[in-house]
Amino acid sequence: MGIDDIRDQPTAADIRLVIGASALGTMFEWYDFFIYGTLAASGIIGRTFFPAGSEVVQTLLAWAGFAVGFGFRPLGAVLFGYLGDRLGRKYTFLVTITLMGIATAGVGLVPSAATIGFAAPALVLLLRIAQGLALGGEYGGAAIYVAEHSPPGKSGFYTSFIQAGVVGGFILSLAVVLTTRGSVSAATWGTWGWRIPFLFSILLLAVSLWMRLKLSESPVFVAMRAHGARARNPLVESFTYPGNLRRMAVALFGIAAGLTVIWYTAMFTVLSFLQTTMRVEETTAQLITGAGALMGLGWFILFGRLSDRVGRKPPIVIGYTLTLILLFPIFWAIGVAANPGLSRAAARAPVVVAGPACGYSPFAATQADACGRLLDYLSKKGIAYTKARAEVTFVSIGGAPVADQSPAGLDAALAGAGYDLAKVRPSPGRIALILVAILMLGALSGITYGPVAALLAEMFPPAIRYSSLSIPYHIGTGYFGGFLPFISQYVVAKTGNPFAGLWYTMAVVAMALVVTVIGLKEPRTALDAGRAHR
Repeated sequence: MGIDDIRDQPTAADIRLVIGASALGTMFEWYDFFIYGTLAASGIIGRTFFPAGSEVVQTLLAWAGFAVGFGFRPLGAVLFGYLGDRLGRKYTFLVTITLMGIATAGVGLVPSAATIGFAAPALVLLLRIAQGLALGGEYGGAAIYVAEHSPPGKSGFYTSFIQAGVVGGFILSLAVVLTTRGSVSAATWGTWGWRIPFLFSILLLAVSLWMRLKLSESPVFVAMRAHGARARNPLVESFTYPGNLRRMAVALFGIAAGLTVIWYTAMFTVLSFLQTTMRVEETTAQLITGAGALMGLGWFILFGRLSDRVGRKPPIVIGYTLTLILLFPIFWAIGVAANPGLSRAAARAPVVVAGPACGYSPFAATQADACGRLLDYLSKKGIAYTKARAEVTFVSIGGAPVADQSPAGLDAALAGAGYDLAKVRPSPGRIALILVAILMLGALSGITYGPVAALLAEMFPPAIRYSSLSIPYHIGTGYFGGFLPFISQYVVAKTGNPFAGLWYTMAVVAMALVVTVIGLKEPRTALDAGRAHR
């Protein structure tokens, strides 16, 4: 009999408080982390803190700042995982949520680059690092805390609310941005109103602390402390405990990497794709994405609960497989529904840029040659193009060369070929089609993400659970997922294909599927729960 088996069982009221406080705290903390990404997708972060003379470069630098926070999540996992295994689950995630709230509010107080120069992006990056450290300790603490309160056969269901809380943070970030922007003038929003969502974090921090201070320590940790079963050095033992290194590798490459790229593709890639590539009006794109995410919350609960019956592994394997089959068709459907005129123009009159070299660097403020400058111009416009070799540089649209290759001449030629570059608002029927597509992406995310908190908690021994769970999870989500917007945006800018960035998601999911099928063993507790249901 292990520590997991000798704990006292909490009451129904205790469970409700545990789930509510943990899920809401997770939602608020991810709100803090996602508010940056929500505003980065709209371009305001790049304009304010990373001015570079090029909209493409600004966007890439803003997404690089987003990735920095993810890059420091593994360090936070090491630090807070150690504290969580030694000092307890409750007090560790009280510290993480406090650090996150303060850092998020700090971003809202940093002056613009126009005011303090390079100090502005430097301060923002330091605060993103603090956010990454905090988030590295939050998810593992909340997931383990709920799992260690769950009775047999309920862990998947109860921890699925933590997974839904992550999505709730994204939805809340969109809701606060839309509400704030709708409450102030456009000029006020552009100058300082966008800072309000960051400062709103202080209120969320107060609510989170109030709720979490009511919680008691995890019964599993209390039992470990009473029996002298705590690890002396959880970090070292995570890598030396028999079989644990293999489990951590599977958790990293098979679980965390796969689920996170699906999730970020379903949320941030969709939002960016609608706003930039398909030129959907900003507020409309945010409303559609937020509504789709809200409608898809139930997937996480459904598949978390289902995993208590069928096991953790089958839903994840099925979700990865379906993602490889359906990802491109879903995005093609979104593109056609969001801006059918632009989609028809791209199919009817494809743009080809030809030249002797046609080198293009998305990071360069000024391109080296005429062909590169043409590619840069089309990338900024979000126009899909293909490249060809030729002795002289020229652009053809629908097979017809464009005589005037100045910006005005290109705009006129594109308009004549049916490319309407104005911002659009899809009709209600087309919005419904987009929502169905986002709901399908939400299902792919829910089936792979819903069972994961229970799975990861069950994979590792209680004494080193916080560290062993947090380290691979945050390396996987931090690097494979955190860099997704940057990498996919770079690939799109480099290739001229608005769908090319999805290949990054496909490659990571394919890797995760192989690792999961070969390396993941169904945890004993999940198998026992499934047998009990049958």
